[in-house]
Amino acid sequence: MDSMEKIFGKTAQMTVLKNLIENQNEPTYLSGIAQETGLSNSSVSRVITPLIESGVILEKPLGKQIRTFQLNMESEATNVIIEFYNKINQLID
Repeated sequence: MDSMEKIFGKTAQMTVLKNLIENQNEPTYLSGIAQETGLSNSSVSRVITPLIESGVILEKPLGKQIRTFQLNMESEATNVIIEFYNKINQLID
């Protein structure tokens, strides 16, 4: 169990966010997130929507049906989340 799970519990949304933080410089696909996290495609799709709506994650269409996802590094909220994630991992491990 990592430090974020110790504090917030293991939720699908936290798992997706953590995956994107750990791969913050790489755009990824919904199926890639699902494969890396062990979540179903439908679970990833469900929990990523509020993160997109809040501006933490950018969604970029790639054709008609393919979408890529990446952290929005221009968002102040995203930067605070990353800073918190890094800091909490230093303190609790």
